[in-house]
Amino acid sequence: MQDRPLAAAGSILLAMVIIGFIDQFVSVIAETSSVWTFHFLRSLMMLALAGGWLTLRGDWPVVRAWRGVAARAAFVATAMIIYFGSLGFLPVAQAAAGLFTAPIWILIFSVAVFGLRIGPARIAAIFLGFAGVMAVLSPDLSDLTLGTFVPVVAGACYAMAAIATREWCAGEATVTLAMAVFAMLGLYGLVGIGIVAVIGAGDDFVTRGWVTPDAATLGILLLQAVCSLVSVLLLTRGYQLTEASKASVFEYSVLATSAFFGWLVWGDVLTPTGYLGLVAIAVAGAIIAYRGRTREVAA
Repeated sequence: MQDRPLAAAGSILLAMVIIGFIDQFVSVIAETSSVWTFHFLRSLMMLALAGGWLTLRGDWPVVRAWRGVAARAAFVATAMIIYFGSLGFLPVAQAAAGLFTAPIWILIFSVAVFGLRIGPARIAAIFLGFAGVMAVLSPDLSDLTLGTFVPVVAGACYAMAAIATREWCAGEATVTLAMAVFAMLGLYGLVGIGIVAVIGAGDDFVTRGWVTPDAATLGILLLQAVCSLVSVLLLTRGYQLTEASKASVFEYSVLATSAFFGWLVWGDVLTPTGYLGLVAIAVAGAIIAYRGRTREVAA
């Protein structure tokens, strides 16, 4: 077992820079396309890229627990549908803040479902993370709407996927889990297109159905597919180089990269309170990860 935290940090930080950049352009697609078309076409591209890579390697993985893999993929896909859907009306930094409440939700679900006993440090981290989310999403309480909290639901679904990874998919190859998610997202996209065709299309990113992409949209989709696949590989490498509890902390850098690229590309600027909220979410996640690691070592 390797333990190279600096190398892991470099790999994961690069992945977060890529994600923070490419997700800025979902808002461009949102102007004319739909979240369902986006996921259907992007998933086809990602599956084609991953399948070609595996074919060249001659190393297709074997699925050991189909139900567990499918259930985990459904949770991740639901989280991603909600997250990307929210990018149609929220800046990336705000949407990412909601998604990265996942460690807080993991702790809550672990206590409620599995009877985990937690100490005061992690209880404080839950409240700190919640305060951070409130600060990032809308410091002005008069501006709060139900839509503001949509990304937090994505965080809850992502938390369930993390629990499923450990409980149901421990023996699966990383590429198996990744391709299952790509396939589930493609299926969600196809089903969404079908539902909208039956009930009638609206005029926004979520309520539109199939939209034939133009050249610019196809270019962004291809960029998303390639960069997302590279990010998955970098993340996988990072988790192979050190303990998961150490590696997960570096993922919070996406909050900073999303805020930076949001400012650089679109001129989106959070309030000072919002930036403090990003720091609070990252610190809360780090506390939860670190305290969980020390308990495992003590056990």
